[in-house]
Amino acid sequence: MKLVTAGVVALLLLPSLAASEVAKVTIASRVTVADGQAFGKVGPYEKLTGTIEFALDPADPHNRPIVDLQHAPRSTDGKVHFTSDLIVLRPIDAAAGNGVLLFDVANRGNLNLLPRFNSAAGSRNPETAADLGNGFLMREGYTLVWVGWEFDIVNGPRVEAPLATDVSDTITARLLLDAPAAEATLSDIPLYRPRDPGAATSRLTVRDSFWDTPTVIARDKWRFVETATGAPRIALDGGFEPGRMYEATFAASGARVVGVGMAAIRDAAAGFRYRTDLPVRGTAAYAFGPSQNGRFLRQFLHEGFNVDERGRKVFDAVWAHIAGAARGSFNDRFGQATSLSTFTATAFPFSVETQTLNGETGALLSAYRPADRPKLILSNTDVEYWGGGRAAALTHVSVDGTRDLAPSNDVRIYFLAGTQHGESAFPPGRTSGQELGNPTPQREVMRALLTGLHRWVSRGEEPPASRYPTLTDRTLTPVSSVRFPAIPGVANPRVIAGPGLVVKGKAQMLPFLVPQVDADGNDTGGIRVPDLSVPLATSTGWNFRRQGIGNHATEIYNLLGSYIPFAATRAERLAKKDPRVSVEERYAGKADYLQKIRVATAALIRERYLLEEDFDNVLARATAHWDYATTPKAPAAR
Repeated sequence: MKLVTAGVVALLLLPSLAASEVAKVTIASRVTVADGQAFGKVGPYEKLTGTIEFALDPADPHNRPIVDLQHAPRSTDGKVHFTSDLIVLRPIDAAAGNGVLLFDVANRGNLNLLPRFNSAAGSRNPETAADLGNGFLMREGYTLVWVGWEFDIVNGPRVEAPLATDVSDTITARLLLDAPAAEATLSDIPLYRPRDPGAATSRLTVRDSFWDTPTVIARDKWRFVETATGAPRIALDGGFEPGRMYEATFAASGARVVGVGMAAIRDAAAGFRYRTDLPVRGTAAYAFGPSQNGRFLRQFLHEGFNVDERGRKVFDAVWAHIAGAARGSFNDRFGQATSLSTFTATAFPFSVETQTLNGETGALLSAYRPADRPKLILSNTDVEYWGGGRAAALTHVSVDGTRDLAPSNDVRIYFLAGTQHGESAFPPGRTSGQELGNPTPQREVMRALLTGLHRWVSRGEEPPASRYPTLTDRTLTPVSSVRFPAIPGVANPRVIAGPGLVVKGKAQMLPFLVPQVDADGNDTGGIRVPDLSVPLATSTGWNFRRQGIGNHATEIYNLLGSYIPFAATRAERLAKKDPRVSVEERYAGKADYLQKIRVATAALIRERYLLEEDFDNVLARATAHWDYATTPKAPAAR
């Protein structure tokens, strides 16, 4: 069933709207999804797709943080106009929904909400029942909203960021390859080009580690390769070596006002919740973003975008997931929004609490009056503590790493113990790391945390208590003191390089604090799902690069964790000299193991870190996990 409505919806001639930040909304299509399936009492859902036109006044104080906005072309009204893609999934019967606009900050064009909360496979065009997964968000009545904010993607919701005219600068783009190559693409900068491809001032450097001093590669040994479309490419005599960190620095052209993406999220949310003439409406607004988008939200908050041009609070709640203490190049001249920003994304201030570092004093929410601060969730996995310079511990520890900080009442901090940046598939497989990828589940916990967040905002009920590792209870420790067991054939995580902060072009080392582990190598603090508290393996937030992709002895693979199974039997454990107790020595059998899983699950439900409705899901997963762990397997290639 499909209804297509073309044209401009709503907004033109009313004088009170003449200064509106949302200038026009065009709905191009309206589709009933999942063949009209009813989601509990909420009923069926529909999908709207279209565009939003925005108009920004460069002189408005709320827009001054947008870098180079003053260099963008202006329309006859004196404002900067631009458009963003719009996707909405909402109840057909608006009165049956919960009234919440749940904004999902799309990740490089990928839609996050349905995979992370509905356990769906993931689609950029969600319309089928399979695309909507288990329907959790629909049964809860949310209106899901995606507004394009990123200018440098091809597929998925994007923003048409205006050109910054008469702007030039020198930029640096990074390369890290997994295989030898004669040429490489600067994929972090798909829309920028070198102003002069042959300029002698352009540089290419290489190093093995973030903390190494870069070596300059002679200019006559490398060159830019012309491409008709796509990101610029570089050719290097002798080729690029895998696992090494290359950086190309050159004068660039094609600057965009990339920070308008933040204004697009701000103004769409404010318009949809405060105006009555728009085709999308809600009574409250929450924002969720994982990884790149969690970093986006941290920057969005820090730069004051949770207040619109009219001085109104934008989001009632913000959830920045798996972002650590990082932000990103989302509002810079020649911004690199798509970049993973390994190490370089870490940015002060790290915490909600006011601190001072290098003579600068700040806090993540310092731009707001108390009434304009959103309820805030900061959640992380093991990966954000261990790798990529994300320094998650600094969201709740002092900048010198010596004392715990106490989060304020409008902030919750959660550590999803024993998990990686995004769950690996189960059964686990080996990809770019020496160990199997970490499949420890997160989704059930995240559904419970969203339920707590909604009740916190809508009813004033206290959400589940913050749970994360601390120095006080010794569940957080300097990396040199982590008690990871000596498992034969498994690399020592104490050699992993710590986080750093780039200050005036130089790297400054930061405290490297990680979750402490038990005798199995599993985290002792945070929210421990039954897979971790009733373990069949060691689950970590780090995984060293496997042989063949470079730097396998010293460097971990970005965003990847490890699953290191226990020996199935005592005989196998002794043969391998594995210090961890085997499966048969831990549990009397499958029934004993599953009973312990039931007890652990019930405890998390009482504490509101799991929902009652997910009890059977947890038990089914545990049953499959037992069968996998106790089935003999041929040795896998490392």
